[in-house]
Amino acid sequence: MKKVITLSLIAAATGFSNLAVSAAEFGSASEAKAMLEKTISAVKADKSAALTQIAKGENGFRDRDLYPFCGGPDGNFTAHPTLNGKSMKGLVNASGEPVGAKLYEAAKDGAIAEVSYKWPRPGATEPVQKISYVTRIGDQVCAVGYYK
Repeated sequence: MKKVITLSLIAAATGFSNLAVSAAEFGSASEAKAMLEKTISAVKADKSAALTQIAKGENGFRDRDLYPFCGGPDGNFTAHPTLNGKSMKGLVNASGEPVGAKLYEAAKDGAIAEVSYKWPRPGATEPVQKISYVTRIGDQVCAVGYYK
């Protein structure tokens, strides 16, 4: 009986430690918001350099599954790891939800809004709940999302 209890405790402890490790693999809401604030500062300081760094994931603009993305006044991505030049405003998810239009609509200069939608994690195909913090910085709509 004592061995069974001990093994159960070890299994439970191992399971919990695996959950903690898994959670650390993904960015949090506070980390996403901090990355958007960094994006705001960088775009205000030097828009061209910031958009280039964001697109390349350089200078701290990529952390696990967190990354900023921006769209210009024409509705096209100006900074994204894989979608530069494609329509951000016209972006829809697998269920047809107009994600890009929602982001553009929510973006206001000097304010950070939240937009919730389903989107696959980087490298995955199955959509999961994602919440993006979004703002307008001059002529740019920029966001950073975290996955639930």
